[in-house]
Amino acid sequence: MHIPIILIIGLSGMISQVLLMRELLISLYGNELIVGIILANWIAAEALGVFIIGRVINRIKNRANVFVLLQLVFSLTLPLSIYLSRIFKGLLGASPFEAVGLSIVFLISFLTVLPIGFCHGALFNVLCSIYSRSKESTLAAFSIGRVYALETIGTIIGGLTLTYLFIPFLNTFQIVFILSVFNTCVCLFFFKEIQKILKICVLCILVIIGIILLSGGIKHIQRSSINKQWLGHEVLDYCNSLYGNIAVTKTREQTVFFYNGLPVITTPCPDLTFVQEFGNLPLLFHNNPKNILVLGSGAGGLISEILKHPVSRIDYVELDPLLIKMLRKYPSELTEKELDDKRVNIIYFDARAFVKNTANKYDVILLGPLDQAGLASNRLFTQEFFSALKNRLLPDGIFVFRLSGSSTYISRELKNLNLCVLNGLKNVFEYVRIIPGDYNLFFASASGDIMSISPELLTQRIEKNRMEISLLKPAYLKYRLSKQWQEWFGCSLEAGIKIANQDLRPLAVFETLILWNKQFSRTFLHILSVLKAQGMKVLVILVFLITFLLYLRPTLRRSQASFFKVSFRPEAGSLRMAIVYCIAATGFFGMLTSLILIFTYQVYFGYLYHYLGLLLSVFMAGIASGSIIMTKKIEGIKNRLNLFIGIEACVVVFSLFLAFLLSRRFNCVFNFSFVYMFLLFVLGLLVGLEFPLACKIYAKDQGQGEVVGNLYAADLIGGCIAGLFGAVLLLPIAGFLSACVFAGFLKLNTFGLLFFLTKRKS
Repeated sequence: MHIPIILIIGLSGMISQVLLMRELLISLYGNELIVGIILANWIAAEALGVFIIGRVINRIKNRANVFVLLQLVFSLTLPLSIYLSRIFKGLLGASPFEAVGLSIVFLISFLTVLPIGFCHGALFNVLCSIYSRSKESTLAAFSIGRVYALETIGTIIGGLTLTYLFIPFLNTFQIVFILSVFNTCVCLFFFKEIQKILKICVLCILVIIGIILLSGGIKHIQRSSINKQWLGHEVLDYCNSLYGNIAVTKTREQTVFFYNGLPVITTPCPDLTFVQEFGNLPLLFHNNPKNILVLGSGAGGLISEILKHPVSRIDYVELDPLLIKMLRKYPSELTEKELDDKRVNIIYFDARAFVKNTANKYDVILLGPLDQAGLASNRLFTQEFFSALKNRLLPDGIFVFRLSGSSTYISRELKNLNLCVLNGLKNVFEYVRIIPGDYNLFFASASGDIMSISPELLTQRIEKNRMEISLLKPAYLKYRLSKQWQEWFGCSLEAGIKIANQDLRPLAVFETLILWNKQFSRTFLHILSVLKAQGMKVLVILVFLITFLLYLRPTLRRSQASFFKVSFRPEAGSLRMAIVYCIAATGFFGMLTSLILIFTYQVYFGYLYHYLGLLLSVFMAGIASGSIIMTKKIEGIKNRLNLFIGIEACVVVFSLFLAFLLSRRFNCVFNFSFVYMFLLFVLGLLVGLEFPLACKIYAKDQGQGEVVGNLYAADLIGGCIAGLFGAVLLLPIAGFLSACVFAGFLKLNTFGLLFFLTKRKS
């Protein structure tokens, strides 16, 4: 009877977690690094639930009441949390287009996930207590490991169900209310054991949810939340695809197409200054542009400007077919003309994969107006991508993109953002020319012709082709290409960073976060700046210091006992503290390493929005397998501490192996999706093996609630720290490789601590 209940709890936790991450990613401009913050807050909420319930559960006689109460709170607050994730900007008085600082991201995500995460964590502890009282298990450590494994199996089922069954056919609130029904129905299993007031609550909630489902109330809730999410704008359409979320809004006569919360296309009147410059200057810099490649966001004005030139073919690469479908569903004269032109060839493909696999060569390649706020867009501004793109250019071909700029003052953050991308560009292309301004245009080529282009030559080419470009008049061209502007910009970039933006070291993402927080969250900006300046040195010293103090603890306690002339054995307490430290470090290692693999998947494939649930499910499958294996074998293991130390050694070896693969020479293996599945499974397997074994070692003379409360909370706190600091700081600043090495260093410390404590004891 308990097994299906545990599976449903695990399934609900996974689906709720992924849905909240998807919704917050849309509301928070699609930055994948905030996945770490959201996961950290989820884990912190779970740890709070586990710890608090763990302290009181042994004193509660009727634990079915606690279980049902937590289930009802979970079922009621889940729809509210989804609703809050969409409307919080409006509550703060911010517009849908406005970015927010990381402090606001942290606060909102914490408040959003707190009730759900708290209930889910507390339910784990309650289930362990109920399960151990059943006839199936009388051993505390065994019941904890069994519940841990079954709940993890539930998360696997949840991830697969969400990815392949729910998301393709249902909207978010339909999924949420289905979960609420399942979790409320679970309470019926304990209907005879609970108090009368709880029985009434269960029946009332089932009736309310039933009325909402049968009356079409979900459509009203969905529409209401979307309208408040895009407050002040008429929402024409809102839908999810395999690759992201698309919202179409209308304000007066302007229609704006949003992709994962970011405005990508505006019709019928785009930003004329940008589209006329970006759509014409690159082609005017080339002597005879015929074959053009546009990577993303070309519709809505850019392609229209390119078509003014005597081009033969335009390959327009757009990842998501749904975006083009929406452009045709809500057409304008401008987009119809662009998309129906015979010279325009629309290719539904990932830009990075297309550049890698196509054999075509181009005169001009334009990278659509993207920013570097997220890994999905940053992967198109890295040195590695520039190298692949250079092979797609003809000998005199030109590659052009834009970055944020300023006509008055270049701040340190803006300078570093431009420099890290520029450094990678210069490492690949022989000639780079920049046209500075409110946005900076970067021209790169293997030919030196771009360096000698003058305003007069551009004017001659415009007149020769008889083009009507209202902005690019001789006076404006002279102003835009003036040497004074370029000299001023060159001086502004002096004494900046020397590191290039890379696939596995996305500095541009971090610098964009710094830039945003300078505008919206100065307090968090100071924290980021200090941590960036100190680098990993402080973390390494801190880890070593904690490990050293834990090793010295028995000696210090023994000296204290000798001084006060009392006798006790400090070794047992020190060993338990070391086990807690090891589990916390494993939580940190598991979270950080899984984020490294998930973010690497985004860098190389760009499909994280859809496959996030699947990747997390594979990781959880590994945890479940490890937990089940260890739970079945644990009673027959004689020297459990030595086995635990051996698993710690395996974790260290795994981190070194992953670092080896992430090195520049071997990161090509990540071009295959099965590699991520294999590594995530093995990572989960190692994490899953440790927890039941740690419970068994720790459980001597301890109550079950205390075992779960201490160890599971330590595991979650370690993961919380990794999500909060690892994703936002370690990965973009130090790079994926260095972050992986640091995680291995942490586990090497815990391995050494246990090894030497055991040696000293023997």
